[in-house]
Amino acid sequence: YYNNSVHNYVEFMLREFYGTEIETKLSAIGGSRLHHHNIDHLLEPNNLNLDQQIDLLIMQGGSTEVIAKKDQDKFIKSAEEFSAKAQAKGVKTALYMTHAFTKADRRFEPNLIKKIAKTYFEAGERSDSIVIPVGLAYEIAYKERPSIKLHHIDGTHPSPLGTYLGAATVFASITDKSPEGLEFDYYGTINEKDRIFLQEVAWKAYITWQRRVKLRKND
Repeated sequence: YYNNSVHNYVEFMLREFYGTEIETKLSAIGGSRLHHHNIDHLLEPNNLNLDQQIDLLIMQGGSTEVIAKKDQDKFIKSAEEFSAKAQAKGVKTALYMTHAFTKADRRFEPNLIKKIAKTYFEAGERSDSIVIPVGLAYEIAYKERPSIKLHHIDGTHPSPLGTYLGAATVFASITDKSPEGLEFDYYGTINEKDRIFLQEVAWKAYITWQRRVKLRKND
């Protein structure tokens, strides 16, 4: 929900690509975990001020749900339960992979992305959900351009560039299309160089994740 929330960025991107009205909604509880959300309430369209059922439900766990085994298990179980309820109503499901902390956050640990990726892979498999590899996109971006600022100064929340990268990765993952070439720059706040770079990284992260999933399934 930082920077006017990733869902609004995604909405602009989808509208530009499809040339039609698309609506997105956000349900967020600060400092919460996936199981704190009332999924039954959210799967009733009128509770979202909508007159029809949503097409896709994207779920994100709390950033600390990937650290300890018991928390990982709880997140995966919640993803399974919530996805089953959504899918029973004809709603597709996806999981928004969180990004790792930087050293500015006391919860930082080296190679946290490995725990994140493993947890979200398993949750995706068990809940029959798409995994949106935002955490992987952050890692790729930092590797290719170490000076880029994707995190807020607190080391956990996204900067505007981080939100843009997250949205571009969502776009790639739910459309199976590259965001490269989209003109959306959030009212001129994302410069052309960053926009092009982040779109390229988002597509690279999506393709990389798809390859990993294929390899894991073939093991």
